Amino acid sequence: MAGDLFDAAATERLRERAPLAARLRPSALDEVVGQDHLVGPGRPLRELIEADRLSSVILWGPPGTGKTTLARVVALATAKFFEELSAVTAGVKDVRAVIERARDRLGARGAGTILFLDEVHRFNKAQQDALLPAVEDGLIVLIGATTENPHFEVNPPLMSRSTLFRLNPLDDGSLVELVRRGLAAEKATADHEAVVHLAARSGGDGRHALTGIEVAVALARRRAGSRSGTAPPGPVHVTLADAEAAADAKAVRYGRDGHYDVISAFIKSIRGSDADAGLYWLARMLEAGEDPRFIARRLVILASEDVGMADDAALLVADAAARAVEYVGLPEARLNLAHAVVRLAAAPKSNRVTVALGRAAADARAAGAGEVPMHLRDAHYQGAGSLGHGEGYRCPHDEPDGWIPQQHRPAEVAGNVYYEPSGRGAEATLTENWPGPSGPMPPTTRTPG
Repeated sequence: MAGDLFDAAATERLRERAPLAARLRPSALDEVVGQDHLVGPGRPLRELIEADRLSSVILWGPPGTGKTTLARVVALATAKFFEELSAVTAGVKDVRAVIERARDRLGARGAGTILFLDEVHRFNKAQQDALLPAVEDGLIVLIGATTENPHFEVNPPLMSRSTLFRLNPLDDGSLVELVRRGLAAEKATADHEAVVHLAARSGGDGRHALTGIEVAVALARRRAGSRSGTAPPGPVHVTLADAEAAADAKAVRYGRDGHYDVISAFIKSIRGSDADAGLYWLARMLEAGEDPRFIARRLVILASEDVGMADDAALLVADAAARAVEYVGLPEARLNLAHAVVRLAAAPKSNRVTVALGRAAADARAAGAGEVPMHLRDAHYQGAGSLGHGEGYRCPHDEPDGWIPQQHRPAEVAGNVYYEPSGRGAEATLTENWPGPSGPMPPTTRTPG
């Protein structure tokens, strides 16, 4: 009895001393913050967990997005026996021991086994192969967690027997909610600006946000104690200065209007070929905690809107930067964004694709039948020929020059010109060898509106 009391006391003291992230770990799906696309009402992963019908899965996402949390929720919700290994410390011997226990458990009690394998990408091929037979025959339900792309790091046979669920970085709303929960657990209050700053500086990582709260609360408590000479008896209050010190970064403030003003300045700086200004506004947004995916999306748009055919490789660079934001994440993806900013700023500029689309859209909206010419209509189905579909169509591949004069638009707009290349960059020579009605042509025939 005394031993049980001491064990209980030790467990309670360990719980009190545990990091805030461990103390706030959810015990039910309704307590999970973020990942609504997986665990929201009616979503696939939630349905499988609540029905205790989970088959082997790989949870892929950045650090602090809830992979281990979801595994622990499964442990509390399932009737199966739950085992846990870390690929950092476990070897083939440990895997075989889990499999043997699972076999004994199934034979003796008819109980299944779930194995949570953290950092599954750390397992080499031999270690993953040791798991494969048990996963394949259903002896073990595997929950693998990884921060690396499992298509590269997990053996294809193991991947093919698992369902992949991708976890996203926590959004601002989820992080603010997590920060408020952390403050309540620490019996602390905070200025709104402090909450927002701690959330913004977390980079989508919930664990990082909770660690920041612990540091900020400790700083606030020490500050209050130094004023009074003793530790404060009641709740402590976290100020923006405490949050800035905890995150080791000043809060770069701009509100909703400022958000749009800064992104406008960013785009116009790159459009104006000012790489230094583009880098300044990029740094300003990142320091303010702006979502890097928002920045990347705007760069992809700019690559076609403002550079266009003057340097069509610019779109590839912008797209690569956007993919790097998803694949690499902050802080390293800052370099990829900076790379794209400099490349787009240095590129020749042309908005002729944007103008051309606008002209085409105006015609598409204008009154008129807009009928597809008969020779362009689908002639593949039975009876199409009797309707005159395809009659008179000539395939360019059958012509010596690979082109034949032919009307490709409704009669009402057949003569309208939409795209007129500029004289800048690759667009200046784009139509030199362009057959057909669009080329060759002079670099410009009228100024875009």
